[in-house]
Amino acid sequence: MEPADVERYLGKVEAWNHANHRRIARTFVFPNFVHALAFANEVGEIAEAEGHHPDLLVAWGRVEVTIWTHKVNGLTESDFILAAKIDRLAA
Repeated sequence: MEPADVERYLGKVEAWNHANHRRIARTFVFPNFVHALAFANEVGEIAEAEGHHPDLLVAWGRVEVTIWTHKVNGLTESDFILAAKIDRLAA
């Protein structure tokens, strides 16, 4: 995906950031570890259903989600679709 395409798609998942237009990431904040872990498990369920698995870092009060398509070592439209689905969990 070209950098201009990444920027256009980021406009649809506004809380996400990119790293060199090759990965997108977002940190979700929670009141404690239990809520963060529950959210990570919900993300895992979506990832399994989509067959697209983000990197998750679960810590006290936060979950950092990083998404990219391993096959192309960069971003595709599927990455932004997954990000939007994850955003709906946090809403």
